[in-house]
Amino acid sequence: MADTIHALATARGRAGLGVVRVSGPAAAAVCQALAGVLPPARRAVLRNISWMGEVLDQALVVFFEQGASFTGEPVVEFHIHGSPAVASALLRVLGETGLSRPAEAGEFTRRALDNGVLDLAQVEGLADLIDAETEAQRRQALRVLSGQIGARVADWRARLIRAAALIEATIDFADEDVPVDVTPEVRGLLQGLLDELTAESKAVEKAERIRDGFEVAIIGAPNAGKSTLLNRLAGREAAITSEFAGTTRDVIEVRMDLDGLAVTLLDTAGLRDSADPLEREGIRRAVDRAEAADLRLFLGPVTGQVAPRAGDLLVGAKADLGSAGGLSVSGKTGAGIDALLAELSLRLSEKVAGAGIMIRDRHRLALDQGAQAIRAVLVGLDSGLLPELAAEDLRRAIRALDALVGRVDVEDLLGEIFASFCIGK
Repeated sequence: MADTIHALATARGRAGLGVVRVSGPAAAAVCQALAGVLPPARRAVLRNISWMGEVLDQALVVFFEQGASFTGEPVVEFHIHGSPAVASALLRVLGETGLSRPAEAGEFTRRALDNGVLDLAQVEGLADLIDAETEAQRRQALRVLSGQIGARVADWRARLIRAAALIEATIDFADEDVPVDVTPEVRGLLQGLLDELTAESKAVEKAERIRDGFEVAIIGAPNAGKSTLLNRLAGREAAITSEFAGTTRDVIEVRMDLDGLAVTLLDTAGLRDSADPLEREGIRRAVDRAEAADLRLFLGPVTGQVAPRAGDLLVGAKADLGSAGGLSVSGKTGAGIDALLAELSLRLSEKVAGAGIMIRDRHRLALDQGAQAIRAVLVGLDSGLLPELAAEDLRRAIRALDALVGRVDVEDLLGEIFASFCIGK
């Protein structure tokens, strides 16, 4: 029998409310020991929480029966006042009852996975939802948490099983006349699946950019106004500005939310030839980060060290001193900033247009493995592949898709995934 576990499910620190969650077979006993009664399932009741004659707090108590909770186990939640002292006292008392032990990081969610409440893709979606910083990240994570990947995999799996059943029927009745040639139906099922898996695999990179965010490097010559522009965009003094060239020696990063997309702005050293070894190192780092960035914003004339590429922005500098024509900005006065932000948003939005629901590299790998197996069957149908070998390729495709939702071959992933969760989740 599994242990009963407990943890603070809300953030530590002073707040109006805190929630302590208890999950496991002894959850009801814990509730009765501390609140005196077990309330009706999924109905909040106000009770004094006490232990050994001492009242710890007055709290709302909610009980969830087995099969109706986040973990799938009996769960009780104590909605206490959000004082660090109250939370610490309740957690201490829970240990003293001998009925429950402190939960490990991600243990509640691991139990939800083990009990079939969530599949592995939904667990990843929950982790992303907790970490979401922008509206686009929230929407994407919620789609995954809602089970859209599992539903898509279930549909693909059913079609693969249908194709496998048709092929295996030719094996079972090899000595008899099968009245219908199954090849056209099998080919139609598999070609449609291959097209969908391939398209979804190609869309993973776009979805990853929503989850991980974009990097936009601001590059240009010394004294072009890069640091002043960064400070204006950040709304704070993130970088030192000076009238002297070469002030910025390292890459300065500022994270921001741009119309729902997570964007990291990079202020880089001015690009020029320099005899100063420290400045040369700063320029080298600037070039490296600029080459790796998703988009480069060239402020002022383009310098020779970094060549513009498709999608980069060429922006006139110091618009307060006179218009340079086209899109130009002034970090000092704010002129042109709204137009610049709108253009950045447009170009980054174009980069994630058509993003799918698969959001991680392991998803792409599973999709590619499934597609590879299906492709082998389609080639085999044209070259007289033995039905037994085709059936094995289809089973390989099914296993690849099962790995997407955690049915097979994922134990080595679980430690890494749950390590990102907080104790109370």
